[in-house]
Amino acid sequence: MAATKDGKDDFRKLTGVQKSAIFLMALGEETVTKLFSMMEEDEIREISSIMSSLGQVNSEVVERLLMEFAEQVSASGALVGNYDSTERLLTKALGKGRVDAIMEEIRGPAGRTTWDKLGNVSEEVLANFLKNEYPQTVAVVLSKIKPDHAARVLMNLPEDLSMEVMMRMISMESIKKDVMDGIEKTLRMEFMSNLAKRQTRDSHEIIAEIFNNFDRNAEAKFMGKLEERSKEAAERVRALMFTFEDLQKIDKNGIQTLLRGIDKDKLGIALKGASDPLKQLFLGNMSERAAKILKEDMEAMGPVRIKDVDEAQQYIVSQAKDLAAKGEIIIAGDSEEEQLIY
Repeated sequence: MAATKDGKDDFRKLTGVQKSAIFLMALGEETVTKLFSMMEEDEIREISSIMSSLGQVNSEVVERLLMEFAEQVSASGALVGNYDSTERLLTKALGKGRVDAIMEEIRGPAGRTTWDKLGNVSEEVLANFLKNEYPQTVAVVLSKIKPDHAARVLMNLPEDLSMEVMMRMISMESIKKDVMDGIEKTLRMEFMSNLAKRQTRDSHEIIAEIFNNFDRNAEAKFMGKLEERSKEAAERVRALMFTFEDLQKIDKNGIQTLLRGIDKDKLGIALKGASDPLKQLFLGNMSERAAKILKEDMEAMGPVRIKDVDEAQQYIVSQAKDLAAKGEIIIAGDSEEEQLIY
């Protein structure tokens, strides 16, 4: 498109694709390269064809184009990037089927690629899906994820299948790109999209976390009601709950780490309602002077309301859970696999 004396006329004659081409050229090579990497091949071909035929573009045309863009953005007040706005935008350009697939993948587990996303899927869920696949497919998938994750998935597969998969992995040669693309597409369409739609957490675990946040009166009340309805469900919830007394499962180093990060006044209140072994666990991991001061403070408190004790204990449990989630302390379980060795 050659320049003319009248920039306004030039601007009015521009098609949408021509405007896109000029806008991209104005952004600079580095930005355009990144944008091209996100486009389909036919889109790149169409825009680059227009770019090559534009010729010299009048500076007034470029300025008017940028002003038009700025006006359109400012007319909406602000740009809001969320699932709904993204879905509406995609629907205008793509078919409903393609948009649904893309949005389901966006809502799926975090990660840049399908293989990254698999790394954020629990081993039980992934194993449950893979047990119905061909051993060769399972072998390919496990070869693409981290070894520690692959090990846990193997342990959750039926033993015969696990051995077959391992033998396939040992003898595996280079995989053709079309085969890998097919497996990746299957995972993305049949597994990731379904995973995003369904709840993967155990419902008993969710209820246990709710119970952890009850005070002792509410906990006793609802646990009693739950036992009346389903004794089995009540037992499962109770087993999943983490109480103040469960802090005894933390090793000495963990208790010392916990002590460094909690409010000592709240610790004194929490220990007023604790068992003697738990009191000794905390006091025994403090300096002699600090332990003496804490005991004196507890004696000086006199009677303490149960509500205050519950709140203080819940505070310390929450702090312990946060530290455990960060990997700064270890809370050993009751199973043989989770026992600590000294």
